[in-house]
Amino acid sequence: MIGLRAGRLDRIVALGAHCDDIAIGAGGTLLTLCLAHPGVRVDALVLSGGGSEREQEERAALAAFCPGADLRPTVLKLPDGRLPAHWDEAKSAVEELRLRAEPDVVLAPRTDDAHQDHRGLAELVTTVFRDHLVLGYEIVKWDGDLGRPAAYQPLSPQLAERKVRLLQEHYPSQRHRPWYDREAFLGLARIRGIECHARYAEAFAVGKLTLNLGE
Repeated sequence: MIGLRAGRLDRIVALGAHCDDIAIGAGGTLLTLCLAHPGVRVDALVLSGGGSEREQEERAALAAFCPGADLRPTVLKLPDGRLPAHWDEAKSAVEELRLRAEPDVVLAPRTDDAHQDHRGLAELVTTVFRDHLVLGYEIVKWDGDLGRPAAYQPLSPQLAERKVRLLQEHYPSQRHRPWYDREAFLGLARIRGIECHARYAEAFAVGKLTLNLGE
């Protein structure tokens, strides 16, 4: 296992098709980045849930997952489960974000995610953020689409527990779902931790990575 360390991070972009996607897929990584880089700017875009209780949940959750950050969240009103039918609106939103953000890292869904909304957003990200490090997060689900990730962010037991606590605290609308529980979140994190010689970890797909090892 080879580790590469980042230098100073000033800008992060986080994208989700639904409220809670970012926190589930990359909440531990967001906590890690924001704690290590106080004042980092985080531009977060969520395509659905705007104007509902889910938007309120999302804004509070993102604030908790991005402590000390310059957080700039946007939650749109595209219908859940219908992103392919609203492709133009979704693409315009991602392109508008790109015009105002030059991020050091982009957190987004994986292009091989089985959910059509996640997958559609991931495909948009690869066409809009062409020259950026895009980390594709994973979300456990009924479809069984988990694969073999290429990148890992180790999480300490304390940070993994903090992530789970925040997920339970800030998304009460999701607690009834059979997969939305402590065992699911920590179980996947434990498996990914084993794969990178850590106790817990979040894992990501990486499409393209340009190395600059000579400087």
